[in-house]
Amino acid sequence: MENKVTLTMKEQHKLKMVIDYEAGKIRAQQAAEVLGISKRQFRRLVAAYRQRGIAALEHGNRGRSPANRISEVMRQEILRLAKETYRDYNDCHFTEELAEQAEPIVVSRSTLRRIRRAAGQGSPRKRRAPEYRSRRERYPQAGMMLQTDGSRHDWLEGRGPWLTLVAMIDDADNEVPWAVFREEEDAAGYFLVLEQVCRSKGIPQSIYADQHTIFQSPSQPSIEQELYGGLPRTQFGRLVDELGIQLIAARSPQAKGRVERLWGTLQDRLVKELRKAGANDLESANRVLAAYLPKFNARFQIEAAQPGSAYLPWPPDRDPADYFCFKYPRTVTNDNTIPFNKYRLQIPPGPHRKSYAKARVELHHAMDGSLAVFYQGQHLITFQPATSAPPRVGQFHPATLAPPPDMPQATTLPKQPRQPWKPPADHPWKQYGKSLKGNKLG
Repeated sequence: MENKVTLTMKEQHKLKMVIDYEAGKIRAQQAAEVLGISKRQFRRLVAAYRQRGIAALEHGNRGRSPANRISEVMRQEILRLAKETYRDYNDCHFTEELAEQAEPIVVSRSTLRRIRRAAGQGSPRKRRAPEYRSRRERYPQAGMMLQTDGSRHDWLEGRGPWLTLVAMIDDADNEVPWAVFREEEDAAGYFLVLEQVCRSKGIPQSIYADQHTIFQSPSQPSIEQELYGGLPRTQFGRLVDELGIQLIAARSPQAKGRVERLWGTLQDRLVKELRKAGANDLESANRVLAAYLPKFNARFQIEAAQPGSAYLPWPPDRDPADYFCFKYPRTVTNDNTIPFNKYRLQIPPGPHRKSYAKARVELHHAMDGSLAVFYQGQHLITFQPATSAPPRVGQFHPATLAPPPDMPQATTLPKQPRQPWKPPADHPWKQYGKSLKGNKLG
């Protein structure tokens, strides 16, 4: 029977010490010190060897099923779910989803990983070897810096159009204070996200973004800007200037690694939430997103190095609508109209002056699409949009635009083909030719 016992290397080492002790080659105290056990424990080991032979050195739990081993029924259920419902979930996400079912299955991530790997199921996410980079320390307090970006992706997995997710993430604690789906990456999406952040959390100290033209203007500075040291600003740049937020430009995707890693997580988890909810358009996707953000923050938010918040509370006497809008300076023409996006917007007579010709006004394109005209802080008129949707920079389509009162409509005459000009018979050019013929010598 002893020949059938298979000992591990550690057990074989114990056997050698016992055999040497029995042969008188070593004392009990010396053998105990070599094995790292007490002298009494070694004598019990020798007694067991004398009674049962080599089998006494075999570990007592060998061949036994662990007390915490999951049942075969549960193992097969996990494999079934992994192949059907959760086939593209990673191990960590799969573990969390099992615990949140109506009939929860509570297992550790390592256990679930072993079950899936033993069945030949690899990780659905392929990872490449990371490159070496030095790590930037997080900002110590929430609200000191938000990283922002947009991710164009097939979020609806073919059930609807491709969408762009615009989000902000706190550099200190990984909280995503707000995010929104847009048809494409545009300035209005960032306005909507920052407005919600300012309303719910407060005004952050800085924002870290890439060098997209939404944040950095490609225009060359004007002569006035060069004289006074200014730079061309985009609508978003103007907004953060008015709010006192520092806009920091990232020079590479790796520089804003937290928001880049956020896309990897959301493209894995949020896509599945949208799938479970059956979202198939922009509106339903935003509803699912708003309900999912608290769950996401509860799972991935960490504690900042310093307690408290660096967000500046929104001043109660300030209206957010005065800031979160696109602003355009314009000059009123002589007929009291403002040219904007191929439309002529008529300014009516005001209580303080009848005509605003040559006056400098400011257009406020609000997030609901309406366009208001202000002169020296005084509201003159608001034009309603044709469709109620967030605006696009430099674009506005009014719902109704009546012609200016008591002014004839301009008519455009068709162009006549240009006729070559012929000089008359008494033109000096023709008389000059005749005089040369009369003076010709015979």
